[in-house]
Amino acid sequence: MSELHESRRTAPPSRTQAKVLIPDEYPMVSLLGSRDELLRVIEGAFRADIHVRGNEITVTGSPDESGAVVRLFEELVEVLRSGGELTPDAVERSIAMLRMTSDRPAEVLSLDILSSRGRTIRPKTVNQKRYVDAIDQHTVVFGIGPAGTGKTYLAMAKAVRALQEKRVNRIILTRPAVEAGERLGFLPGTLYEKIDPYLRPLYDALHDMVDPDSIPKLMAAGTIEVAPLAYMRGRTLNDAFIILDEAQNSSAEQMKMFLTRLGFNSKIVVTGDVTQVDLPSGTVSGLRVVQEILEGIPDIHFARLSSADVVRHKLVSEIVDAYGRYDATQAAQEPKAIHRGKRRP
Repeated sequence: MSELHESRRTAPPSRTQAKVLIPDEYPMVSLLGSRDELLRVIEGAFRADIHVRGNEITVTGSPDESGAVVRLFEELVEVLRSGGELTPDAVERSIAMLRMTSDRPAEVLSLDILSSRGRTIRPKTVNQKRYVDAIDQHTVVFGIGPAGTGKTYLAMAKAVRALQEKRVNRIILTRPAVEAGERLGFLPGTLYEKIDPYLRPLYDALHDMVDPDSIPKLMAAGTIEVAPLAYMRGRTLNDAFIILDEAQNSSAEQMKMFLTRLGFNSKIVVTGDVTQVDLPSGTVSGLRVVQEILEGIPDIHFARLSSADVVRHKLVSEIVDAYGRYDATQAAQEPKAIHRGKRRP
């Protein structure tokens, strides 16, 4: 699809010229964006001159830069060929993949996890793809990372697909009902009404992937169950896809209890963010300690995501990084404060 060659007349010896011919079946507007918004993203990311004439793209720059631009256009065409849609965010992530990993952007952005309600759910970063691949390959997977990295959403999509393909008979979604700033006993309503807000994010994700009208029937039949973590005690869960969300708010004892519920032909995905623990002071997070206990056991996988995998507003990634730097600075200062007889608040 592409042709790379040196131009002796139009470019200095240190620069090369590359041409990419886009197949006629792909409109250039789908590749370059409305009013060339995608082209501007590419031009801003590379030190190369990019000229478009018809369905031919000419790139002039250093061998490395022009070659990278050619590979990028080839990958973007592959994304279009697979039915994917190109957005500025998708193009930026593709550029980052080409520069930082050996993974092909088209393989990441074209992986269909679940098609539901007129849209397709796909990973958007290399680590997200490795995470969903790990769910396919292992019985127990821990997805650990900051808010907005798709840990729970992707796990939910895998669970719904497993149910659709009859690889499991039911989906069980659970969360610890931790009192983050409010005591449950002081909240109005029945116990169910008090607990429901903790489980609401799971319902919201479920509504994105399953026909809302069918959810009450599936829940009444026990095909889909959403319950607090405490309700898992004493059960053996067979033929089920089980997701424990917000696992950083489980104690070490609760984590052990939950993991030992695993039955035959079942899969467990545990998600959480160890930087946002709402447990009472002195209580050890089960998600933190489990990494030391289970790391290295066959068929158990720890998938770690970072701020680079955040798929919300760009500011979320910057906020995560800023808090990480602040926590690291405070941790470094604390030993000095203790040495002087002081503790930071």
